[in-house]
Amino acid sequence: MEPVRTCIGCRSRAPRASLLRLVAQNSHVIADDAAVLPGRGAWMHPTLECYRLAERRRAFGRALRIRGEVDTSNVENRLNGVITNE
Repeated sequence: MEPVRTCIGCRSRAPRASLLRLVAQNSHVIADDAAVLPGRGAWMHPTLECYRLAERRRAFGRALRIRGEVDTSNVENRLNGVITNE
Protein backbone atom coordinates (compact mmCIF):
# COMPACT_ATOMS: atom_id res chain seq x y z
CA MET A 1 0.00 0.00 0.00
CA GLU A 2 1.42 3.37 -1.05
CA PRO A 3 1.77 6.12 1.59
CA VAL A 4 -0.85 8.89 1.48
CA ARG A 5 -0.13 12.55 2.26
CA THR A 6 -2.25 15.71 2.48
CA CYS A 7 -1.66 18.63 0.12
CA ILE A 8 -1.05 21.86 2.06
CA GLY A 9 -2.84 23.80 -0.70
CA CYS A 10 -6.14 22.07 -1.42
CA ARG A 11 -6.07 19.88 1.72
CA SER A 12 -7.00 16.75 -0.27
CA ARG A 13 -5.28 13.45 0.34
CA ALA A 14 -3.26 11.84 -2.44
CA PRO A 15 -0.61 9.16 -2.94
CA ARG A 16 2.84 10.39 -2.04
CA ALA A 17 4.10 9.77 -5.60
CA SER A 18 1.70 12.37 -7.02
CA LEU A 19 2.75 15.14 -4.60
CA LEU A 20 5.82 17.37 -4.39
CA ARG A 21 7.76 17.40 -1.11
CA LEU A 22 8.84 20.81 0.16
CA VAL A 23 11.44 21.57 2.82
CA ALA A 24 12.70 24.74 4.46
CA GLN A 25 16.32 25.81 4.35
CA ASN A 26 16.60 28.88 6.55
CA SER A 27 13.50 30.83 5.51
CA HIS A 28 13.52 29.59 1.90
CA VAL A 29 11.13 26.86 0.81
CA ILE A 30 12.59 24.53 -1.81
CA ALA A 31 11.28 21.53 -3.73
CA ASP A 32 12.71 18.18 -2.69
CA ASP A 33 12.18 16.10 -5.84
CA ALA A 34 13.90 12.99 -4.49
CA ALA A 35 12.23 13.36 -1.04
CA VAL A 36 15.55 12.80 0.72
CA LEU A 37 16.51 16.21 2.13
CA PRO A 38 16.69 16.38 5.92
CA GLY A 39 14.18 18.25 8.00
CA ARG A 40 10.48 18.65 8.26
CA GLY A 41 8.65 18.25 4.98
CA ALA A 42 5.34 19.42 3.60
CA TRP A 43 3.51 17.98 0.61
CA MET A 44 1.71 19.77 -2.20
CA HIS A 45 0.29 18.94 -5.63
CA PRO A 46 2.77 20.29 -8.21
CA THR A 47 0.27 22.81 -9.60
CA LEU A 48 0.08 26.59 -9.47
CA GLU A 49 -3.48 26.34 -8.17
CA CYS A 50 -2.41 24.44 -5.03
CA TYR A 51 0.61 26.73 -4.65
CA ARG A 52 -1.63 29.81 -4.66
CA LEU A 53 -4.07 28.22 -2.20
CA ALA A 54 -1.20 27.38 0.15
CA GLU A 55 0.16 30.92 -0.09
CA ARG A 56 -3.24 32.47 0.56
CA ARG A 57 -3.78 30.25 3.60
CA ARG A 58 -0.20 30.89 4.82
CA ALA A 59 0.26 27.13 4.92
CA PHE A 60 3.99 27.07 4.14
CA GLY A 61 5.06 28.66 7.41
CA ARG A 62 2.65 26.59 9.45
CA ALA A 63 3.44 23.25 7.82
CA LEU A 64 7.19 23.76 7.91
CA ARG A 65 7.18 25.56 11.26
CA ILE A 66 8.90 28.69 9.97
CA ARG A 67 8.53 31.93 11.90
CA GLY A 68 8.58 35.28 10.13
CA GLU A 69 8.83 35.80 6.39
CA VAL A 70 8.74 32.73 4.16
CA ASP A 71 10.37 32.88 0.72
CA THR A 72 8.52 30.55 -1.66
CA SER A 73 9.89 32.02 -4.90
CA ASN A 74 11.95 28.86 -5.64
CA VAL A 75 8.80 26.73 -5.59
CA GLU A 76 6.83 29.21 -7.70
CA ASN A 77 9.64 29.37 -10.28
CA ARG A 78 9.79 25.58 -10.45
CA LEU A 79 6.04 25.33 -11.01
CA ASN A 80 6.24 28.03 -13.70
CA GLY A 81 9.02 26.09 -15.45
CA VAL A 82 11.76 28.62 -14.73
CA ILE A 83 15.20 26.96 -14.66
CA THR A 84 17.49 27.99 -11.79
CA ASN A 85 21.01 26.99 -10.83
CA GLU A 86 19.93 25.23 -7.64
